[in-house]
Amino acid sequence: MSRRTGTVQPGDGHALTPYRPWQLLTRSLFHLHLTDEGGAPRTWSVDLRHGGDDDGEVRAELYVDGLHHATSTLPAVFPVPDGTIEVAASGYGLRRIDHVGPDGSARQLVPDPASAEGWRARLDRKHPALSRSLALASASVLLVALALGVPQIVEQLTAIPPVAQVVGGPWAGPVRLPETVNIALVVATIAASTERALRLRYSRVLDGGFFGGGE
Repeated sequence: MSRRTGTVQPGDGHALTPYRPWQLLTRSLFHLHLTDEGGAPRTWSVDLRHGGDDDGEVRAELYVDGLHHATSTLPAVFPVPDGTIEVAASGYGLRRIDHVGPDGSARQLVPDPASAEGWRARLDRKHPALSRSLALASASVLLVALALGVPQIVEQLTAIPPVAQVVGGPWAGPVRLPETVNIALVVATIAASTERALRLRYSRVLDGGFFGGGE
């Protein structure tokens, strides 16, 4: 978790709204069962709207037994029994959402069954072979995008006059991709990064690269 974390503000007690089907790509909802200081079982839920609030800021909302308990900008660190709940996001969804114990051990929260992350987790349980194929395809797409994107970025940089003077002129990449191929590559990269985000998989190289959305 980044040293720069959001400020936690107290909640206002409003009720957690149910997850709706049309929120699959705009909302993440995760749950965790913990026992409070008095020994009573509680359900801690983290709700996150990826489009942000009215001010455009993306916030993690913490609920206890369905009632709003606290809010924080990202990355968020919420104090809870036996540790903290830590939340970080990328440009395509969540990077991590873990309960971190005093000893540093991390346990991922459970996605709401109705959420996109819940659907992806269910696919992994019921159809592991298909799940692995999708994961491999996503990683392959991002590797291809990285391999094709780096030369284009270098070519654009060396076309800047001050840079061209230093390196001895513009550099021409070995491959020229048609505009339609570049557009298709961007679309495929967004789909691949979204699939990885649904599994809370994040790599600075793959997911935070030239087409990625690192925090």
